[in-house]
Amino acid sequence: MTSVGNSIDVLDASGAKTGTVDLPEEIFGAKVNVPLIHQVVVAQLAARRQGTHKTKTRGEVRGGGKKPYRQKGTGRARQGSTRAPQFAGGGVVHGPVPRDYSQRTPKKMKVAALRGALSDRAAGGRVHVVSGLVTGETPKTKSALQALRKITQSRTVLVVVDEADEMTWLSLRNAPEVHLLDAGQLNTYDVLCHDDVVFTQEAYDQVVARLSQGGKEDA
Repeated sequence: MTSVGNSIDVLDASGAKTGTVDLPEEIFGAKVNVPLIHQVVVAQLAARRQGTHKTKTRGEVRGGGKKPYRQKGTGRARQGSTRAPQFAGGGVVHGPVPRDYSQRTPKKMKVAALRGALSDRAAGGRVHVVSGLVTGETPKTKSALQALRKITQSRTVLVVVDEADEMTWLSLRNAPEVHLLDAGQLNTYDVLCHDDVVFTQEAYDQVVARLSQGGKEDA
């Protein structure tokens, strides 16, 4: 995509220029704070963990109520149950228990990290805005991918669309090289995980409005 100062071209499905949009300096020219981005991404991935892992202790394993053999005279170590940890089928010592992995991350940190990630992509010319990727009244994956490839040839692409943009959703939701998000779900991890970020015009306006509010909204 052609960059003009702090603005970029808006392209249509054919790859033709239809206008330009400004890239606000506070969003797409922010300082890239790597430790902050790392902290936010770690917290985001931690929040995805279910934390339902569980092993049974010797008190929870079925069986083993009877003493396996007499206390003395066998020449073996004394045992009170076959469900002790040293036996096959016994309980587990210090095994995982259900827990909450989520970390508290202030909203302003999330916003700052997202701005840094978008700034990194913008600095490399990897932020794009399109007026639309689908033409006509019928969703068409092949046509949408062809339109997307006229904008970027990157291996993986994050496409940010308006939640109500059903045509784009239906056209690209099954494309393995494309990850779809609505504007309200845009986050630091997904920006960093994909080579290029493509916004539809409506989604771009929503993201700019959201990130221009001084960190008052969740990122």
